[in-house]
Amino acid sequence: MIKRLNIFAQGFTLIELLVVISIIAILVGFGAARYMTAEKGARDTTRKSDLNQYRIALENYASSNNSNYPAASGAITNLCGVSGFQDTYLSGVCLNDPVSGRNYLCYSNSTGYVLAAQLEKTSSKTYYVICSNGRNGNRNSAPSSATCPF
Repeated sequence: MIKRLNIFAQGFTLIELLVVISIIAILVGFGAARYMTAEKGARDTTRKSDLNQYRIALENYASSNNSNYPAASGAITNLCGVSGFQDTYLSGVCLNDPVSGRNYLCYSNSTGYVLAAQLEKTSSKTYYVICSNGRNGNRNSAPSSATCPF
């Protein structure tokens, strides 16, 4: 016996399928954008935590060196390169930017220091800065000396 094809069979039209696929694509796009923003925020939190670890290490260094911080005439491009600093005060781990892998900005003289990292989540160039006087916060420009900008 031959079955008859029901021309009124239920199903989705091509237009309906395209609409549903478009809606799903839009939702995935929004989700991906929010995920990227969350990732940037997480990396900024890592940068702030890394600078705080450097702050603790610099304070411990000063405690062991007659209240003197590592001295340099300009920016210390690699704080871990200061003799004995990485092994003694950072447990052998040099902390770098999570995206670029570059060293954080550090200016230091025997009486104070300024640490900075460029944040990623903000729309303009913003730097998170920590000073030896205990002040910290965001600045629109990178520090250029061991003098605290706050």
